[in-house]
Amino acid sequence: MFLRLRQLCLVAHDLEPVVQDLMAVFDIEVCHRDPAVARFGLHNALLPIGNSFVEIVAPMQDKTAAGRYLDRRKGNGGYMVILDTDELDRWQRHVDAIGVRVAARLASDGYRGLQLHPRDTGGALLEINWSDGGADINAAYHPAGPGWQAYVRTAAVKTVIGAELQSDHPERLAAKWGEILRKPARPIDGQWWIDIDNASLRFVPAGDDRGEGLSGIDLRVTERDRVRDAAKGRGLAVTDRSVLIGGVRFNLSETER
Repeated sequence: MFLRLRQLCLVAHDLEPVVQDLMAVFDIEVCHRDPAVARFGLHNALLPIGNSFVEIVAPMQDKTAAGRYLDRRKGNGGYMVILDTDELDRWQRHVDAIGVRVAARLASDGYRGLQLHPRDTGGALLEINWSDGGADINAAYHPAGPGWQAYVRTAAVKTVIGAELQSDHPERLAAKWGEILRKPARPIDGQWWIDIDNASLRFVPAGDDRGEGLSGIDLRVTERDRVRDAAKGRGLAVTDRSVLIGGVRFNLSETER
């Protein structure tokens, strides 16, 4: 049974400025815009980074869950951590057994997903999903639409290697996610890490007053300076090892993990 990091979702007041920043800074392309998210009062865009994806959603109407999240976390930022598996029914039985509620069940042709209740997970919205034929990580992945592979660009950025979740109590949050994901959390240099099959989840002390949430995305890049220069050219906040886009810190590594 595999468990992989496939998709990280940001939420923004306005969709296109964040999409354009991601495209320009990382030299990547939009592979899919899903009309089905309109039922939640949203529109979206997905961009592949290697064989994982960054999604941005934005409200198109008032009183959406995403809009309330924007208000609660004081603006654009991280929203969801999305994993995929080949054994969704086993995960359903597991979360039932530990008392974690399913907030939404997703289903369409060749695809099923479980969005877990954020009050039971903490940190961020957590989803586990399954796609028919998705055992091959370079094959089908329903949320990214048909033919997503043709949109992969790797000249500047190679792959997603992790996600960063901030909390006032990172050890407690890591322990909860470790229980849910059946992976032990381990301490490294003041952070707590959970390793899944293709990436790591890091739980760090909150660095601002925005509360718990998906605060960072870890990327392997070909040339850090190339990415930083592109971000500077767009007037984005830059540090030696990160760029800030859509309220999320993209941490830049030139090594594997």
